[in-house]
Amino acid sequence: MCLRRSSGYRPPDLINAKIYTGPIPAERGGELAMGGGRSETSALSGTGGGRGMTTTQNSQRPNACCFCWCCCCSCSCLTLRNEEERRRRRKRISQDTKMETIPNCEACARPSAEEIRLWSQSFDKLMRNPAGRNVFREFLRTEYSEENMLFWLACEDLKQEINKGAIEEKANSIYEDYISILSPKEVSLDARVREVINRKMQDPTTQSFEDAQLQIYTLMHRDSYPRFLSSSIYKSLLHGGSRTSSES
Repeated sequence: MCLRRSSGYRPPDLINAKIYTGPIPAERGGELAMGGGRSETSALSGTGGGRGMTTTQNSQRPNACCFCWCCCCSCSCLTLRNEEERRRRRKRISQDTKMETIPNCEACARPSAEEIRLWSQSFDKLMRNPAGRNVFREFLRTEYSEENMLFWLACEDLKQEINKGAIEEKANSIYEDYISILSPKEVSLDARVREVINRKMQDPTTQSFEDAQLQIYTLMHRDSYPRFLSSSIYKSLLHGGSRTSSES
């Protein structure tokens, strides 16, 4: 006996359910067009003349985390933060509040014209020079990403510590200031590095943030350094140094 369903029929368990009506990702759309990602083949049986049905699952499935809308989803793609989004969040923070948490710049001599010129040759030369780090940090402040340099400097300071108690205290401070998602100065790290840090924080050492420091160093090199070389901050120093050297 076959019951004909009306065009307006919906199962009872879906009557009160909220139905997602947003755009369908391209991968999912292709799957629906192909019948849910399954293909059916029919063949005549050699003996009984009946019809045999075989169903094969599409070998390429859409990424599951693209369809995770629940707030408890633990997919790593939902925990990563885009660098530009972090900058916009930093921009909304009160400038007065932010300045209160900024330590003084490193003590250093006035850079020579030759030192300033060498900063454009490589990021390593810039970061090895105390005056270069101060100028680069000033530039990062204008981009609301100064926490990257502060975190890198804090890791360098931790590496110089030899006292076990001081190491643990400084490591906890770095975690709270730059790793915790509750901190306004949180740096952008991927899920793998965060997991490594959480394991190492059970017994902190001077190398607890080694992977994170390298990732932030690479981020500054690839993302901020090219813009620094084109910034008015660096160009004014470069031209000012050139005039000074020519006059002398």
